Amino acid sequence: VIGRNQLKRLDKNIVKRNENLKLFLNSLDSRKYRTDFNTEGCSNYAFTLILKNKDDKLAHRVMETLDVINVEYRRGTSGGGNQLRQPYLKQLVGEDFHKNFPETEHIHFFGFYIGNYPCLESQKIERLCHILNEL
Repeated sequence: VIGRNQLKRLDKNIVKRNENLKLFLNSLDSRKYRTDFNTEGCSNYAFTLILKNKDDKLAHRVMETLDVINVEYRRGTSGGGNQLRQPYLKQLVGEDFHKNFPETEHIHFFGFYIGNYPCLESQKIERLCHILNEL
């Protein structure tokens, strides 16, 4: 029943999520974070925040800051990072197989998934980006 009621707002919510995502990507510092995502045809439930370069200190500052400002996130994006690192696959693929996928490894350690809600106000997105850009 809930899902069927949400269908009435689906198109409107997709438009709002896409507007939010565009604002988020346009407001981030592209020298620090990846912003060149192909967003054509998307309806992203999250802001994908990926550090442009391998930087453990910046990654920890991002996590500490998101915690302090009460922004919920998942490290390694939505699926828990590089699945090839998970114990359930190690006996199938081997201990170090994950090392064959450097991009996935980068996202595992330097990627974050932040909720993108249709009710999210533009000012909050801009404020979040300003804070992230200052790190």
